Amino acid sequence: MSYASFAQYYDSLTHNVEYARRADYLCTLLAHLGHAPGLTLDLACGTGSLTVELAKRGMDIYGIDGSADMLSVARQKAAESGLDLLFLCQKMQKLDLYGTVDTVICALDSINHLTLEKDVQTAFDRVSLFMNPGGWFLFDVNTVYKHRHVLADNIFLYDTDEVYCIWQNHYEEKNDRVGIQLDFFGREGNLYHRSGEHFYERAYPQEQLLHMLNQAGFDVVYRFADLSLEEPGEQEERVVFAARKKK
Repeated sequence: MSYASFAQYYDSLTHNVEYARRADYLCTLLAHLGHAPGLTLDLACGTGSLTVELAKRGMDIYGIDGSADMLSVARQKAAESGLDLLFLCQKMQKLDLYGTVDTVICALDSINHLTLEKDVQTAFDRVSLFMNPGGWFLFDVNTVYKHRHVLADNIFLYDTDEVYCIWQNHYEEKNDRVGIQLDFFGREGNLYHRSGEHFYERAYPQEQLLHMLNQAGFDVVYRFADLSLEEPGEQEERVVFAARKKK
């Protein structure tokens, strides 16, 4: 899917993500791992907010996303920040780079958008294929706990200067999958323009992700609580994985 409507309002609805703080955290995590990031890929970069923040910190980085609409916003954002960044339109499971990279970052539950196990494995395989030996793959996922107890069948409302959004979830227990319906009411003067998106997110057991990473050629894997260097707890909503490509 293109996420065309979502791209238009994504930044307005994610202002609380604290991209600068997340960029600082990722730099701290890489230092904790003793890894100089080198050439870095921001996989599933969306509208490029994190890509831009990491570039501002001196990281040699470029972004890839499957949505041309998201990337259009990302390119404009980079230009407004005075940065000349490369953005490519590719799906995670069809990653095809010009050469190898030293670090891959995939943030904000992008892996959860791959709802088939084979697509997750293929994405991990592609990341490994284009990663230099000893490189690190950092990504985060929404947990099974979050899907069952936080997202579940709940409804969330967002009211910003730009848009009023109704976020409705439908939880499918069989695959820990959540169907997400977003209805946007964009303000245009005294009128509203309605649009919407529907997609799914799937939560994978952490042991399953560890197995997939091993199958893809990653030999060392650490797990952290979100924005932390501590181990995740049982009720963690987001877990950060750090996986090293075999040397």
